[in-house]
Amino acid sequence: MSKRRLGRSDLYIEPLVLGTNVVGWTADETTSFAVMDAFVDEGFSAIDTADSYSRWIPGNDSDSEKIIGRWMKARGNRDKVLVFTKVGSDMGQGHKDLSAKWIVEEVEHSLKRLQTDYIDLYQSHWPDENVPQEETLRAHDSLIKAGKVRFIGTSNFDEKLLNEALEISKREGLARYETIQNEFNLYARGKFEGPVQDICVREEISGIHYAGLAQGFLSGKYRSAADAGKSPRGGGIVGKYLNPRGMHILAALDAIAARTGFAHAEIALAWVAAQPAVAAPIASATSVAQMESLARGARLVLNEVELQQLTEAGQ
Repeated sequence: MSKRRLGRSDLYIEPLVLGTNVVGWTADETTSFAVMDAFVDEGFSAIDTADSYSRWIPGNDSDSEKIIGRWMKARGNRDKVLVFTKVGSDMGQGHKDLSAKWIVEEVEHSLKRLQTDYIDLYQSHWPDENVPQEETLRAHDSLIKAGKVRFIGTSNFDEKLLNEALEISKREGLARYETIQNEFNLYARGKFEGPVQDICVREEISGIHYAGLAQGFLSGKYRSAADAGKSPRGGGIVGKYLNPRGMHILAALDAIAARTGFAHAEIALAWVAAQPAVAAPIASATSVAQMESLARGARLVLNEVELQQLTEAGQ
């Protein structure tokens, strides 16, 4: 696998980031350790989490960061992995905070949970309309100067917010966002494709995108409401993806899977990784077998005809 540079930073990653929103939720600690072991054994290094994963579960308090921290300590492998985490959202509890006060306080909590002295990529999780972007960027910049964060990124930004942030960083001499983490997959493209992607190409910002498999829909296992009911993560599938457009995408995946022998999820991730300004999709796994499939997808290179077939299916 060839590595890809994140923005203009010194970080280089393989074309897959391990998502850990399931860690401490649908994957317990033992399973999560096994999945992360398999991830590293497959030659990957970038692990993405957030201070709020997964507080939407009663009794869960940042368990993803805590479990990752315990895993790195147990394996003694902090120098072999890149840790990406996020700040500023409680995910579902209605709280967003990108104030300087909160960022400076919360980074200490993340460092403690992760049992590390530094975070490789610290990301603003969701826009906070109540805090000026300059305040947020100055706080991030101070963390970089203090050696607690190496580089910064953002998430869920539209083109207006991204342009504004880049202009502020340039004007004030502050660290800039080197990555953007938006929803992006074969079905859901509007949060990245178009103006945001154009900015990323022009300014050398790298996309590391979540929901690469559209809540598992692009794995091909959800074909009906009954299928969606079999999984704790399938609740949002029916109204969101089980429609003519979704089935058209599945048909294209079916055809390429039959021709190549690769699984639907592997093909869907390979399509994301092949798009301009994308460094890697983010995908999670709740078993070693799933992790091995993600690795195959990261190594898959689709030809131009296959890429076009998939692109057209989702338009």
